[in-house]
Amino acid sequence: MTSTINDVKKFWDDRPCNVKHSSKEVGTREYFNEVERKKFRAEPHIIKFTEFSSWEGKKVLEIGCGLATVGANFAFHGADYTGVELSESSLELAKKRFEVFDQKGKFYSGNAEELSTFVPVETYDLIYSFGVIHHSPYPEKIISEIKKYMNKDSVLKIMLYAKDSWKNYMIDAGLDQPEAQYGCPIANTYTKKDVLELLDGYSVVSIEQDHIFPYQIEPYKRGEYVKQPWFQSMPFEMFRTLEKNLGWHLLITAKLDV
Repeated sequence: MTSTINDVKKFWDDRPCNVKHSSKEVGTREYFNEVERKKFRAEPHIIKFTEFSSWEGKKVLEIGCGLATVGANFAFHGADYTGVELSESSLELAKKRFEVFDQKGKFYSGNAEELSTFVPVETYDLIYSFGVIHHSPYPEKIISEIKKYMNKDSVLKIMLYAKDSWKNYMIDAGLDQPEAQYGCPIANTYTKKDVLELLDGYSVVSIEQDHIFPYQIEPYKRGEYVKQPWFQSMPFEMFRTLEKNLGWHLLITAKLDV
């Protein structure tokens, strides 16, 4: 049976992404700080990809803001931030985070496949979406909608899961799954050729590959960063080479093809 957007929404409502990254009281300053530390330690490439300080005084629209861990950093660095989220549970925590840290931002709830029906159409300097579009039943609709919020100077930065990746090979072998929680209804994967086809009407500036999660799961849940034995014994340069060629994340930067 084909999964629907309602299936996707229910999955993330039941357990928002990264919601269990802290044992502190949910919604507190301590909770959000710990979630952020854990996220950026496990995925340090996010900081380089986002280039937070580059968007000071600029308008940023995030598609799929989740708990607003990244969104709050855009706001902290002076961006005029707007977040869009399908999951109401996630959006509630995103708004709470901005409230707790006394930050300003606008938030909208809805399906990004129909973005222009609930988010006022205006031009943004950056459209950002990390690990979200590949969960959509119709990712091409989101890509098409995003065009309405861009001009020739706007930048699109997205992350999509890589088909040619260590993790995807493990998934195919039955040794892994796309998300931390079981049962993700949709998790599309892409080759670089697939990305170019999806981004029809865009000029792709760069596609980089990164991120292999090296840690043992049970210690990681306790906040302990113990690598799998095969990664522990691997020289750092070798591991980075593996990430750059077989990483789970395709980091894509594009502009409108005008």
